[in-house]
Amino acid sequence: MSDSIKVWDAPLRLFHWSLALAVGGAMLTGWLGGNLMVWHGRLGLSILGLLAFRLLWGMLGSTYARWSRIFAAPLRLGDYLAGRWREAGHNPLGSLSVLALLGLAAFQTLSGLAANDDIAFQGPLYRLVETDTSTWLTALHRQAWWLLLGLIGLHLLAILYYSLVRRQPLVRAMVGGRSPRRYPEQHEASGGAPWALGVALAGALLLVWGVQSAAGWLAPPAAPAAPAAPAALDW
Repeated sequence: MSDSIKVWDAPLRLFHWSLALAVGGAMLTGWLGGNLMVWHGRLGLSILGLLAFRLLWGMLGSTYARWSRIFAAPLRLGDYLAGRWREAGHNPLGSLSVLALLGLAAFQTLSGLAANDDIAFQGPLYRLVETDTSTWLTALHRQAWWLLLGLIGLHLLAILYYSLVRRQPLVRAMVGGRSPRRYPEQHEASGGAPWALGVALAGALLLVWGVQSAAGWLAPPAAPAAPAAPAALDW
């Protein structure tokens, strides 16, 4: 029996690090504002695509990426706290952390699609909502920035705790995909076929294209050109 098992598949690992970079960049550009708001919007669309991919990959991906495991794990929180948890992948607290971070990232992304900065930036779906609704969503989008920052901080502290105190190489596992086998009943991940990856990527790209194109579809029609003034008579 091998002393390590494959837990995280390559698409999930790439998603994880891409999302970390995109969220960090979006938070920084949103905080600085100004001309960087263009990049804030682009990063928001990339996060939308990443979240759409993760949603689909949670249904089509390998064992420990599946939503069925992530949603089921918190139901066994009592077993985990009592030391009876022997599953690979996310433990109950890790699953709750994942759901909270992804849920808040999704809220930030969706609210940003209809937000505006009262100057020059408007989300691609701004015209789908009333002005007051956009203002309300913009306020929530800005306030939730602090909540997202707090959750990221807790996430990093938890990683440090499990790495330094519990001696569980979480970062190494998310880089290489393999984790030490701590119990005999832990099994390697399976599933996540190439066709499933293609479907998840296609779905994510299609969603981003549709949302990005919506700004053009929803643009008001151009005003008719003013009639040309009659030419002056040359006597």
